[in-house]
Amino acid sequence: MAEIQIKREALLSLLQDLIQIDSVNPSLSSKGTGEAVIARYIRDYLNNLGLEVRFQEIEKNRVNVVGVLKGSGGGPSLMLNGHTDTVSADNMEIDPFAAEEKDGKIYGRGALDMKSGVAALIMAVQSIIEAGIKLKGDVILTLVADEEYASIGTEAVVDEYTADAAIICEPTDLDIVIAHKGFAWTKIEIFGHAAHGSLPHRGVDAIVKAGKVLAAIEELGKTHLKQKTHPLLGSPSIHASLIEGGTELSTYPDYCKIKLERRNLPAEDRKRVTSEMQELLQNIQLQDDRFKADFDVFFFRPAFEISPDQPIVQTVSRAFESICHRAPKFEGLWGWLDSAILAQAGIPTVIFGPSGDGAHAVVENVDVQSIITTTQVLVQSIIDFCNP
Repeated sequence: MAEIQIKREALLSLLQDLIQIDSVNPSLSSKGTGEAVIARYIRDYLNNLGLEVRFQEIEKNRVNVVGVLKGSGGGPSLMLNGHTDTVSADNMEIDPFAAEEKDGKIYGRGALDMKSGVAALIMAVQSIIEAGIKLKGDVILTLVADEEYASIGTEAVVDEYTADAAIICEPTDLDIVIAHKGFAWTKIEIFGHAAHGSLPHRGVDAIVKAGKVLAAIEELGKTHLKQKTHPLLGSPSIHASLIEGGTELSTYPDYCKIKLERRNLPAEDRKRVTSEMQELLQNIQLQDDRFKADFDVFFFRPAFEISPDQPIVQTVSRAFESICHRAPKFEGLWGWLDSAILAQAGIPTVIFGPSGDGAHAVVENVDVQSIITTTQVLVQSIIDFCNP
């Protein structure tokens, strides 16, 4: 297949337009404006390309854009997924929305995570349209809200759309990502007995009792969890994220609350994490009859893994080799992505995207050449997959 030329200036102009639109997630920052404005921009852009476009309005100012390039029929469908929200732009050392290009990089909030991936997947479809290439299978662009917090965007997508496979264009340093960790959030409530600070025989200090929980969590992370390993993801982990308790200096605290995050491997489900926490607390109770606690695994996201032998992984791998003239690296990510939601919905998914630095940091940038390479790989992957 002849290589389709990517219009560099058009691609970078699109990316800079996207960065210049403030789309900070309002669940992460009180200044967050949501995705409505950037969704309108993308809607108009996709309409101009001739795609079938619609909004999915999830909440006020929380909007998905779905654009479909219809195929002629008889070919597999491919979903291209990217999120339009960003983390907070507060305290950045650069103008977060200037989208300045300097020394082969573009700077700004969301430049790497992940407006570059969004620009690449849109430009890939645009390049196919402008080259006059006809596809048999549909290409479904899902530009979603809220990936940085609760993923209500991709959850709304899978309620209405499906595909034979998907590519998520998160930044991967041009590696092909086939696995990532999941996570569980757990709340532990420790109950003591309030008493005057001068009456230790009457009080049960819930904060001191919570110290036993923290010690047990540290031991769990150092021993049991370290014994589990995954070839791409290493070991699971656990840490205490938040703690609160007590009323005043001269009173034994009757309550303390700890919130934990547990990072999970593909083989670990919610039931396993729940049993692990139950056993941890029971072991403390066996050694201390004044220890009373309850817990709740109140939010769970599964880990993700796809076989490198899956057709969509092989498709992206062939496209990468064709463009880059070397074999790709298959990698895992420790963070969580919307790929797990797509996989749970029965859509085989792979992650591939550009290079850069500073995601969520005070200086964020994306490498320009890597965006072009990502777009080229996407073009060939789309054609290969949708025209079997």
